[in-house]
Amino acid sequence: MGGFMEMANSGVLYLIAGAVIAFVMVMAVVFLVKAYREGVRIGMDKKKMHKAITASATFTVVPSISILIGVVALSGSLGVPVPWLRLSVIGALHYEAMAADVAAKAAGMAELSGAAMTGSVFVSIVFVMTVGIIWGGVFCVFGLKKYQSKVLNKVGQKDNRWGTILFNAMFVGMVCAFIGSAFADVRQGSVVSLIVIVVSALFMALFTWLCEKKNQKWLESFSLSFSMLLGMAAAIGAGALGIQ
Repeated sequence: MGGFMEMANSGVLYLIAGAVIAFVMVMAVVFLVKAYREGVRIGMDKKKMHKAITASATFTVVPSISILIGVVALSGSLGVPVPWLRLSVIGALHYEAMAADVAAKAAGMAELSGAAMTGSVFVSIVFVMTVGIIWGGVFCVFGLKKYQSKVLNKVGQKDNRWGTILFNAMFVGMVCAFIGSAFADVRQGSVVSLIVIVVSALFMALFTWLCEKKNQKWLESFSLSFSMLLGMAAAIGAGALGIQ
């Protein structure tokens, strides 16, 4: 365990993760500066731009808490650099945790655990987590413009309902995949994943109701993060009660 964690938290991995994250941060600052200068050039109100920047910065705080929790949760099994990198760029907590767990089980581990982790299993998990997520970015770089011009625009011009249907179908399919994974855990004797899904879904429904019926529009930017945090809290509570 000690040898593996030393490798997973090695200076080389910190250097690689830090370099990639630093590049993304610099790119974000460059786009911010360019966007601000363009806004000034076309005559936008500076007060409104400052307000938009402040609001955007504020709305990133709560969502980042769930990301931080994800890094902490995965660091016990995979070290800090890899979860830090995956959850700081184009990764998502639900995807990274599921991909790591699937790869660990495919490698013969009963569950994702640092105690049983080996170098070869670690490399397999990192490979699955990394290769599985890059294709969206690759597609956007090389094919998004053509896809938008030939598919999305035509669909939108003819009947925008089809675009909505396609997006909703994709989203429902993704949700069903996570629910199916939870029921697979139930068959193996664990109900924690199902508890997390139910609790998160109930709170998401509550926040949506508050936004739509009680005019609590500020919750729109935080409802997903709050639901994730409360789902994680439910998992912690279930563990404290001895529920597996």
